Amino acid sequence: MDMQEAATRADGILDDMFAHIDPEVRWTHGPTTTGSCDVTRRRAVMTIISAERRGSFLGVVDRAWRASGYRMKSINNDPEVPAIFAQTKDGFGVSLIVGGEGQVFFEVDTPCVEESEVAESTTEATAPTYEGQEHIPRPDIRSAFWSAGAP
Repeated sequence: MDMQEAATRADGILDDMFAHIDPEVRWTHGPTTTGSCDVTRRRAVMTIISAERRGSFLGVVDRAWRASGYRMKSINNDPEVPAIFAQTKDGFGVSLIVGGEGQVFFEVDTPCVEESEVAESTTEATAPTYEGQEHIPRPDIRSAFWSAGAP
């Protein structure tokens, strides 16, 4: 497997994970980074996940990853910045991290593979892409379910 194939596999892992979230959330691509033999794909959730719904959201992801056979490596139960870290059977690291103002970030790190060029993801984001901006803004898309209780 080369870095492009690994990046495509990482996109598939992310696509599958988002397919398990119901009701759906809107997301945008984060930066893709490459190391000497690995790739990291990132996505930021642009749907507002209220503090009241955060536990439910984490539970949906946890159950989806376990059902997919992922090995849970670490769970941070901090109420403000919880996180879940897992690994696929083929060695891809997957993580969910809740950042500032409750914004959810997903990341997939590939194992070390054969060096190659890596193209940007071809998966279409479901929220604006914020191209040209230095940082992805805080979530600003409301959901009747996931944003319930948020100001």
